[in-house]
Amino acid sequence: MSVVVPPGRRFVRSRPVGSATRGTTNPNRLRRMDRWIAAVHAAALVRSSDPVAVDLGYGAAPWTAVELLARLRTVRPEAEVVGVEIDPARVAAAVPYERAGLVFAHGGFEVPLPGGRRPVLIRAANVLRQYGEAEVADVWARLCARLAPDGLLVEGTCDEIGRRHVWVALSPEGPRTVTFAARLASLDRPSDLAERLPKALIHRNVPGEPIHAFLRDFDRAWASAAPYADLGARQRWIRSAASLAGAWPLVGGPRRWRQGELTVRWDALAPRG
Repeated sequence: MSVVVPPGRRFVRSRPVGSATRGTTNPNRLRRMDRWIAAVHAAALVRSSDPVAVDLGYGAAPWTAVELLARLRTVRPEAEVVGVEIDPARVAAAVPYERAGLVFAHGGFEVPLPGGRRPVLIRAANVLRQYGEAEVADVWARLCARLAPDGLLVEGTCDEIGRRHVWVALSPEGPRTVTFAARLASLDRPSDLAERLPKALIHRNVPGEPIHAFLRDFDRAWASAAPYADLGARQRWIRSAASLAGAWPLVGGPRRWRQGELTVRWDALAPRG
């Protein structure tokens, strides 16, 4: 089934759910997130009978949706992407970039797809930073309810050129993992990623909260691994991750660590209270 949005239905008649973002975007900004998605969600993409993904809140330019399609098609050649934006002007500006398997539509957290299709992936990058922490759970629940049974919601934040990124991965049942990713050559210490924590965690980086304890331990492991810096930042990161593995429930192993990533189970970092 190909994604087709008839011209008369491209703009929703009712008010979309949510608010417009600043729209900041750059080519390759989300490459780290996309690379991770293509690796860890490959099996679901391959077995899906309807491999449609949503780039939610793609911004003022459609680069991230175009790139997402290309990266997913390395795993599933039939993959399709719908870029969903709450700002009608951004949708109109993106229409010239449509191609086979890629369309753009007006909408928000209701994730409008033709025919009630349920996406195997929703990527919501840099969308929730303007919302309050108390609003996150409701947004997550709304988006997860739109997923296919084996679908994945990836929600997180990165800097303007994609050097530092932290995201939460959620199944239809709720949050599963938190991933920290960086261009390691630009990293002084792992806690530099704190400024890119998603909204659910960024205000919890204070003593007594798990995310604060994790970043503290990560910095200590990084400092202890300083002798490996002569072999490169990647080796130092890998050694730091190996040190953390005994105290924190890491997901994945050296193959992902080599990419400048570290994934932790959500329940170990979830806010208290």
